[in-house]
Amino acid sequence: MSDHDQLLVIIDPVARRSDGESVRIAKDVLCAAAETKICLPDGPEEFARALARRGARRPVVVGDDRALLRTVTLLHRERALARGALSAVPIGAPGSLELARALGVPQGAVAAARAVVDGVARRFDLLVDDSDGVVLGGVRIGTAEPAPAAPPPASVWSTCRTLVRTLVRVPPQGGLRTHRLRVEADGVLLRDLDEPVESVTLRSLGGVAEVVVRPPHAPPVRTEARTLTVSGPDFRYHADSRTSSPLRRRTWTIRENAWSLTLPALPDHPEDTPAP
Repeated sequence: MSDHDQLLVIIDPVARRSDGESVRIAKDVLCAAAETKICLPDGPEEFARALARRGARRPVVVGDDRALLRTVTLLHRERALARGALSAVPIGAPGSLELARALGVPQGAVAAARAVVDGVARRFDLLVDDSDGVVLGGVRIGTAEPAPAAPPPASVWSTCRTLVRTLVRVPPQGGLRTHRLRVEADGVLLRDLDEPVESVTLRSLGGVAEVVVRPPHAPPVRTEARTLTVSGPDFRYHADSRTSSPLRRRTWTIRENAWSLTLPALPDHPEDTPAP
């Protein structure tokens, strides 16, 4: 960190409520190391305003994965992701910090705050969808369902079988739920609506996206692409610990090295650059 480095530390309200002591520790470390402006927004709108008014200060988000994702989304929509590195101090419930952990951000207020101060900027790809939303991790459509419970006794089954089939779609044999989707990677058709799939996954793989389509009872289809389009009857997808609303079409495009995050330096890592 240079002598002139200035930080804008935005502390998410969820972090303040969930672990005020860790927030205090992170503030102490950061304020001792740099000229720091602390912002305590009460909600998403104030969070966005504070970030928009950062000026030349380097943004540091203190909070869980949702706060990190919100920050990247806002900077993306400003078209400001390429202007400098973002930093994060993960604070929240243990299950809400998985994305930050996967990206390499240290767990614990002291270690994370020290990485903000002494770390280096590491660049990451970004998945951007056709609604200008972003994905930092991967995308998953569908998943294997657990095997169904043991059937009721025969005398009961004969009575309720017709009713059950009218109310729910019985999963295919083996307990797997399938989906009717049209899947296109860089315009190449991988699966059409008449070919059911168990799941479709998408993740960054160094400048391209790895696409994996899993048909039922068959080997997965794997390819690399820069864009993926999925369409079909109302489907949902999971990304960055969120589940989307039902939709009928979505396209994701990979943006290579689109954003950077301050992380601890790794020995002899060629992509390490001092945080601005």
